[in-house]
Amino acid sequence: MHHLFVLGVNHKTASLSLRERVAFGPERIDDALAALTSVPGVKEGVILSTCNRTELYCAVDSGASEAVALWLSRFQHLTEDELQPALYQLQDGEAVRHLMRVAAGLDSLVLGEPQILGQVKQALDTASKQGSVKGLLNRLFQRTFSVAKRVRTETEIGAYGVSVAYVAVTLARQIFGDLSQVNVLLIGAGETIELVGQHLHGQSVAQMTVANRTLLRAQAIAGAWQADVITLNEIPQVLPDVDLVISSTASPLPILGKGMVERALKQRRNKPMLLIDIAVPRDIEEEVGELSDAYLYTVDDLQTIVAENQRHREQAARQAEQIVQDEREQFMNWFRSLSSQTQVRVYRQQADTIRQEQLALALRKIEQGEDAAAVLTELSERLTNKLIHTPTEALRQAGESDDKTALLLLSQALRLDEKN
Repeated sequence: MHHLFVLGVNHKTASLSLRERVAFGPERIDDALAALTSVPGVKEGVILSTCNRTELYCAVDSGASEAVALWLSRFQHLTEDELQPALYQLQDGEAVRHLMRVAAGLDSLVLGEPQILGQVKQALDTASKQGSVKGLLNRLFQRTFSVAKRVRTETEIGAYGVSVAYVAVTLARQIFGDLSQVNVLLIGAGETIELVGQHLHGQSVAQMTVANRTLLRAQAIAGAWQADVITLNEIPQVLPDVDLVISSTASPLPILGKGMVERALKQRRNKPMLLIDIAVPRDIEEEVGELSDAYLYTVDDLQTIVAENQRHREQAARQAEQIVQDEREQFMNWFRSLSSQTQVRVYRQQADTIRQEQLALALRKIEQGEDAAAVLTELSERLTNKLIHTPTEALRQAGESDDKTALLLLSQALRLDEKN
């Protein structure tokens, strides 16, 4: 019987520099899978490699785990001293639980993030095309996908955003309702603004403009959203037409002052403007919040929402952990049953052989003219005696040797009522 085995490193156990050295790029995955499943004792393999984790999921013979760890260090040109302290190794039930937690986002850097499920599915798809997955791992991964779906549908682990970028867009959606009529100005072109822009593009905003100190960087992120690009000096010209401003730069001084916003509001004829400043230090002067038609939120306001959403996710995660535990037990019950399937098959074959022999004998007697009722009675008696001979002999031997443990196990297996 094969064992399930997981070997890996992740953001909890390894530094970024080590994770980069352990990671498998897309161009190397096929070769790596072929090499992994060539390791003696490794029957199946899936490689999951993301920015935060690299994990090998294997079906292995007993004792093959050390060979897998050695293969990983050699394939990635790492010494055992470099790799070993960061490695974790899990077998059977713990391996099953780990994969289910990973796919459900319970082991992610950001609790409950949904992207990891797609990455796990891609890892299985790649391994399947390579031919390194057979029945056992495929069964485990398919069951894992259903577990992740249960977690998403039965808990609210994904209902509350825990990134500042996501919360900023959620806040705008709560205030404006439909964002399809909203004109947006994004100030800055860093990672946070890029995430904000992706979320806003998904909401189909009416118009988006990216303002940055250098146009080249702004153009690099704005093209995917069909957004306009301007310099910071051009902000006063477009501000009167903007309903929502989200700013995140590294500027040491404010980008938007009270006077600039006040003039824009007058041109808007006091139509309200929502401004979300997620920069540290601030991009928008604090005094802007004093204007009657300007609604200013800072990074501190958003962090309060993020903290509350994180609390909701942690509560949902406790529900998700119970789902994982229940599903793990069900899978392990099936997995443990595999060890008895060979014996069950042999036992059934033996019984069927006896049945065929006794049936053939009875049919010959009927063809020779013997009374059918008498033949059937004899058939039932002979068949019963043949089928119960082996367990009866085992019971007799256990009784003669006073083996109470064997007697109890046989009685339970044969469902004998001791009262009788």
